[in-house]
Amino acid sequence: MDKVRWSAADAVADIPHGARLAVGGFGVCGVPAVLIDALLDSGVSDLEIVSNNCGLDDFGLGKLLSAGRIRRMVASYVGENKEFARQYLAGELELELTPQGTLAERLRAGGSGIPAFYTATGVGTQIADGGMPWRYDVDGTVAVASPPKEVRLLGGHEYVLEEAIVADFALVRAARGDRHGNLVFNKSARNFNPLAAMSGRFTVAEVEELVEPGELDPDEIHLSGVFVHRVVPLDPRQATDKRIERKTVR
Repeated sequence: MDKVRWSAADAVADIPHGARLAVGGFGVCGVPAVLIDALLDSGVSDLEIVSNNCGLDDFGLGKLLSAGRIRRMVASYVGENKEFARQYLAGELELELTPQGTLAERLRAGGSGIPAFYTATGVGTQIADGGMPWRYDVDGTVAVASPPKEVRLLGGHEYVLEEAIVADFALVRAARGDRHGNLVFNKSARNFNPLAAMSGRFTVAEVEELVEPGELDPDEIHLSGVFVHRVVPLDPRQATDKRIERKTVR
């Protein structure tokens, strides 16, 4: 099946208001920036975004955030995005902070049909006990706090139950992809993109290089096309437009 869509706008046109999106990327690496820009242009809002972080103030998910399109974030890292921190502390944004490894496994579990799993990460903290501020009120008090989670004793150790994440849509970026949706990711872009793609009920991938079916060695494919529904080839300018999060000189 040929899954190619030549227009990013067309590829995200059916994402509705209020959707839950899993978005790939790690820092500013492997961010599906072209699809995010198309989503911004579509005017969709009230989104719940599941992603490792929220990009920069003027890049990636940071654009949706600055435009007031995101209602809730599930992330492991606030990072360099000052607007992310401001909206959260001002009570404009709900944020479920999740340990990075737990977030990765919740996405993978969602794509694997595993409803929940036990992990030692977070036992004895507010992650398990509840009370983490999800949303602040305008006066700085906690308006919404995380609920307590089930903790079980297994093999003499305590583990907290974490639920899988299944998103309505997923947006990811790959270095190479074929018309069937098989994808290859470059280095650190492999951290969250395959997991985000797996967790989405409907996944759209932007690819820096489109190849024909059979050109990818089966042994080098990182994500099977069974998880991908649309493939958007990038033009040379889009494929090479990559940010540096922090420049250091000496």
